[in-house]
Amino acid sequence: MSNGSDNKNKSEPAIVRLDDSARNEARSILFHAYRNEPTFQYLFDHRRPGYEQRVRATVRELIDLYLEHDQDAIGVMVDDTLVAVAFIGDPELRMNLADQISWRIRMVLTTGFASTRRYLDYHEKIRNLLPQPQAHQLPLMGVNPKYQNRGYGRLLLKTVEKLCAENPQGSGLVLDTGNNRYLPFYESEGFRSLGKIQLGDFEDHVLFREVHPESKAAAPGHV
Repeated sequence: MSNGSDNKNKSEPAIVRLDDSARNEARSILFHAYRNEPTFQYLFDHRRPGYEQRVRATVRELIDLYLEHDQDAIGVMVDDTLVAVAFIGDPELRMNLADQISWRIRMVLTTGFASTRRYLDYHEKIRNLLPQPQAHQLPLMGVNPKYQNRGYGRLLLKTVEKLCAENPQGSGLVLDTGNNRYLPFYESEGFRSLGKIQLGDFEDHVLFREVHPESKAAAPGHV
């Protein structure tokens, strides 16, 4: 993969756009990012055999869905290695997730009916918390565990915010997390709580920040 420019200092992180060639690397990063997350553990029943297979299948199907719909997908490259990725949902796409029939069929076949139903119910609850319909979604974002705590997650999120600001279809960005340790990070980026969703014995936090148009920054390279 290439970011389309000569980078003399290869240790400097570079923002890149992702395409089909990045699918496998993105799947690996997001699997490791989500398999221990409380929300995924609840939705896909980590106590039942086959949990990791269901997480892998869900990550794969979501990545395929967003790429098939030409949604923005970006990553951070360091020394020619993809270390972090984010997939951004158009204001309408995630809201209509239940209407993606072929995706639903693939999810049922790979994760089971119960897990698919819980996942769809969960996203319907998120939709009901939105302050207004025109909001971008950040359904998938993760950093390779080997590269965490180096600022790559913050760099990625700031780039997501800039892309959303350049898109006139939405005026805000919504994300969610079931991990309380991430809340200070998101709050430091200007996110506020829209509410909480009860999932078993813990709560998933739905967060929102307004995104206002800015002067366009240099476009990231294409992978």
